[in-house]
Amino acid sequence: MPERKPAGFFRGEKEQPTLITEAATSLEQQHHDRVRRYVMIMAFRIPCLVGAAIAYGIWHNWVISLLIIGVSIPLPWIAVLGANDRPPRSKDEPSRWDGRRNQKALDSRPHNAIDS
Repeated sequence: MPERKPAGFFRGEKEQPTLITEAATSLEQQHHDRVRRYVMIMAFRIPCLVGAAIAYGIWHNWVISLLIIGVSIPLPWIAVLGANDRPPRSKDEPSRWDGRRNQKALDSRPHNAIDS
């Protein structure tokens, strides 16, 4: 008799357990996701540079090559911003600035002026 693999709680589920907690993903998993996102964006830069060289070889037009290279210029900046981004806050997470919202930029109470 063939060995039966354990299934999830519901029919059609695979071996993944059901998530029963509202805990945030671990810092290690967040780091792994950010590194993967960074590598994917930066990996797109190499084909852009190779594509610019191929485009110049085919059409001998430096404008098209510069446009392709121009697309790859902001990719490192975008990759770093994406890699340094944290997961979005949940509605239950407290705001760190709650106490400062009620402060006014300038002191609005009346002041006594001394005339000489």
